[in-house]
Amino acid sequence: MALEKERKTHIIEENRVHGEDTGSPEVQVALLTERITQLTEHLRKHKKDFHSRRGLIKMVGQRRRLLNYLTNLDIERYRSLCQKLGLRR
Repeated sequence: MALEKERKTHIIEENRVHGEDTGSPEVQVALLTERITQLTEHLRKHKKDFHSRRGLIKMVGQRRRLLNYLTNLDIERYRSLCQKLGLRR
């Protein structure tokens, strides 16, 4: 379940740090958050889809590692991103 191109570009534009930014931690976390949300909705309908559940768990772990990296890099960027995306913690 990939993101649609228009949705992906919109997320990148909202969260980029500078003009040509596509790979900053903020952008990566925002894209992962969108994919996690979509996959969570999928798993609500298809409760026995364990292969997708494993992918979801891997994405959540990747997002957690990126957020830890961002915390060590700049705590204010981390806090603003968590508030913007509605993440707990």
